[in-house]
Amino acid sequence: MSEFPVKELKHSPLFRGITEDELTAMLDCLSGSIRQYKKDASIFRWGDRISQIGLILKGNVHIVRESYWGKESLLARLGPGDLFGETYACVPQATFDGTALAAADTEILFLDLKRVLTTCSSACRFHTKLIQNLLGVLAEKNLHFSRKIDCLTPHTIRAKLLEYFSQQMRLQSSKKFTIPFNRQQLADYLSVDRSSMTVELYKMKDEGLIDFDKNNFTVC
Repeated sequence: MSEFPVKELKHSPLFRGITEDELTAMLDCLSGSIRQYKKDASIFRWGDRISQIGLILKGNVHIVRESYWGKESLLARLGPGDLFGETYACVPQATFDGTALAAADTEILFLDLKRVLTTCSSACRFHTKLIQNLLGVLAEKNLHFSRKIDCLTPHTIRAKLLEYFSQQMRLQSSKKFTIPFNRQQLADYLSVDRSSMTVELYKMKDEGLIDFDKNNFTVC
């Protein structure tokens, strides 16, 4: 299994507490496969039935949802070590209701969820740990989406921004923080118009509420 970057994979939350030797054996057991995607390529599309979970090795993946009228909403921005597709893979009858796009040239390890959730005949000691880790990842994602709902609930753009900034201050334990989005991505995340959001950001800056340089922010 020399093709798998075991040293890097062991740092993923999915493989937390699993040794390199165990991980090498596990990848064989789970029939892991690595695929490469060029920037802007679709990984999962609307209506796909998913049986594999993806773990990003290199690059970035955006999970977006498009309305009937073409309005896009950025649901998640994922990077190396992050998982995606696991919720849909856990519900076989569900179809993917968004699009997973490569936001850069991307490399992904795919694992068969059925093999992940089913203890193999050799009763691998580390298999239970893997399932526990997967449950932990799902719980963390639930927290993430709960935070996003809190950002979407306010009725005004300013209120949405203030809620998002409040979350970032708490998570980064500082009034100075860096966000993982550019302006368009932040607008998509908050489901607001980019131009209107930019106007509001500069109003807040002029009022002395915040300061910013690109994606570095300070709440005054």
